[in-house]
Amino acid sequence: MSKLTAREVIRIAERLGFEFDRQRGSHAVYMRASDKRRIVVPAHKGRDLKPGTLRGLIDDMGLSVEELVAML
Repeated sequence: MSKLTAREVIRIAERLGFEFDRQRGSHAVYMRASDKRRIVVPAHKGRDLKPGTLRGLIDDMGLSVEELVAML
């Protein structure tokens, strides 16, 4: 899996139905009303997400790595 920025993950999350809820500092919180899922994206400008953080976000969105790659 290639490195992704927070902006790319947010675009995918929005396509999956997540909507911006709030932000505190550089951490943006997105919620999906249909199943009450929540993700917190560390939106540090110009930096790639660390592999463990990206894996956690993928799990929180309910995707597999293959599904995420297909959405890119």
